Amino acid sequence: MKTGNYLSKGYGTKVTPQSEKIPGSNQVPNSAGGFAFGIDDWKRLDRFLVIGSEGGSYYTSERELTKGNAEAVARCIEADGIRVINRIVEISEAGRAPKNDPALFALAMCAGIGDEKTRKSALEALPKVARIGTHLFHFVSYVEQFRGWGRGLRNAIGEWYNEKSDEDLAFQVVKYQQRDGWSNRDLLRLSHPVPLNDEHKKIFKWVVDGECPKGVYKLIQGFEKAKVAKTEKALLTLIEKYGLTMEMIPTQFANSPAVFEALLPNLGLTAVIRNLGNMSKSGYLAKGKWDGVNAVCSRIMDEKNIKKSRVHPITILNALVTYKAGHGLLGKGEWEVVPEVTDALDKAFYLGFPNVEPTGKRIVLALDVSGSMCSNKTSGFQNLTARLASAAMAMVTYKTEKSVAMIAFCDKIVPLDISRCTTLEGVVGKMSNLDFGRTDCAQPMIWATEKRVEADAFIVYTDNEIWFGKIHPTQALKQYRKDFGIPAKLIVAGMTATEFSIADPADSGMLDVVGFDSSAPQIMSQFITE
Repeated sequence: MKTGNYLSKGYGTKVTPQSEKIPGSNQVPNSAGGFAFGIDDWKRLDRFLVIGSEGGSYYTSERELTKGNAEAVARCIEADGIRVINRIVEISEAGRAPKNDPALFALAMCAGIGDEKTRKSALEALPKVARIGTHLFHFVSYVEQFRGWGRGLRNAIGEWYNEKSDEDLAFQVVKYQQRDGWSNRDLLRLSHPVPLNDEHKKIFKWVVDGECPKGVYKLIQGFEKAKVAKTEKALLTLIEKYGLTMEMIPTQFANSPAVFEALLPNLGLTAVIRNLGNMSKSGYLAKGKWDGVNAVCSRIMDEKNIKKSRVHPITILNALVTYKAGHGLLGKGEWEVVPEVTDALDKAFYLGFPNVEPTGKRIVLALDVSGSMCSNKTSGFQNLTARLASAAMAMVTYKTEKSVAMIAFCDKIVPLDISRCTTLEGVVGKMSNLDFGRTDCAQPMIWATEKRVEADAFIVYTDNEIWFGKIHPTQALKQYRKDFGIPAKLIVAGMTATEFSIADPADSGMLDVVGFDSSAPQIMSQFITE
C-alpha cells in the first residue's frame, strides 16, 4: 500500500514542471510543447522588425513564423497604424536590425492594408526606410502583395527618384539596377515621374531607353566606358576618374588586386566586408602585403564609417565567421586568412553598439546552448546560429561590467571557457565546440542558488522554446529572491521572432528585449539600474 501525502506533489504555484502551465497564470502553450508567457503584439512587432522570420525556428517553419508575425503586424496596424510606421522608421533609421527587409515588409503592409491616413503616412516614410535601390525593389515586391498600383503608390515611387540629388540619383540607378524581378526601368515606366531638372531628365532617359544622352551625369558616362574597357590600365583610370564601385566593373576584371586597390576608396563598409574573401583570393589581402591589409583594416575600424553606414554588429560577426572559415558558404573559392583582418572585425563589432555605461551591479549572463539554439539561424545568415550570435551579443555586457559571471546552460550548466580577454574569434571557436541538450531556462537561477552566487540581475539569451525542467524560470527566480533577500531582476533576450517569453509581463522586475537589437545592451543596462 502506498503511503505519504500524494496531494503535496500534484499541484502548486511555487514549483511547476515547464511542460505544464503555472496554475493561475496567463501562460500559453509554446511551439516546443511546453508553456511560456505570451508577448503582446507590439513586442512581437519589435522582434519581427529586428530578427525577421527568415529560416523559421527550430519548432516552426519559415512560412508559419512569417504568417504569425504578419498577423501580429496587421493587428498593430489596425490598432494604431501611425505608431507602427513610427516604430518601423525608428528601428530602420537607427540600424538596429541586421537586415532591413522586415521593416520594408511591415511598411508595405501599412501602405496596403492600413486606413487612408496610415497608407499615406507609410508612402511618405518610404525614403526613410528604403534608402537605397535594393530596398526600393524589395518594397515594391512586398507592397504588391497587399495593393495595386494606384496614384498614391505611383507618386511615392516617382518621388523616391525625384527627391535625390543629381549625384545620388546617378549612383542609385547605376549601382542598384535590378532586384526581385524589378528594375529601375520598370519602376520609372510605372510611376511616370516628371523630372525636376535637365540632369534628372537625362538620367531617366538613360534608364528607360538605354541611350546615353550627351552631358549625362559623369558616373553614368564612366559606367558606359567601363563596359567596353579593353585593358586593366584603362579600367583603373576610369575607376579613379569617375568613382566607380564593384557593381560597375566588368566581370573579367573583378578579381584583380590592382582593381580592388583602386576600388577601395569608393566602397561603402558593407561592400568592403562582403568582399573580404574576394580580396584575399585575388591576392590584394595577404599576409605581409601591408598596404592592402592596413588600408582595409583602417576602413573596417573607422567608427564614424560604421555609424554612417548602419552596418549592424551581427553583419560584422557574420563577416568574421565567413572570412575566418577561409572559403565560401558552399566550400568553393578558398583564401588565406589574414589575422589582422579578423582582429579589425573584432574591434568593429563592438564599435557597432551604442555606448553602454556599466551598471555596477552583480550580473549573471546566461547563454542557452540547447539544441534549438544550435539549429536556429540568425536573421537568415547561414553561418550564424542563435547560440553563436547570442554569445557575441553577451560579450558586450561581459566586457562592460565588473561584477559579472557568464555561464552556458541547456538541461544542465555547461562549462564555458570564456573571459573578458577572449576575442570574438575565440568566442566563435569555443561556442562551436560545446555540447548541447534540452532547454531548461531555470538553470541559471538554480545554479546561482546552489553556488550561493549573489546577483542583482539575470540576463538570459534564449529562444524561449521551453518544455523541459522541473520548475519554471519565473518560479526559480522568485525562490531565489526569497532565499537571498535580493529583488533580483530577469532580462530575457529573445533570439527568435516567436510570440513567447519566459519573462512574466506582470512582474515589473522582468523585461523582454529583442536579442539581436544593437541597442539591447544599452536597454538592459538602463533597466538594471532603474
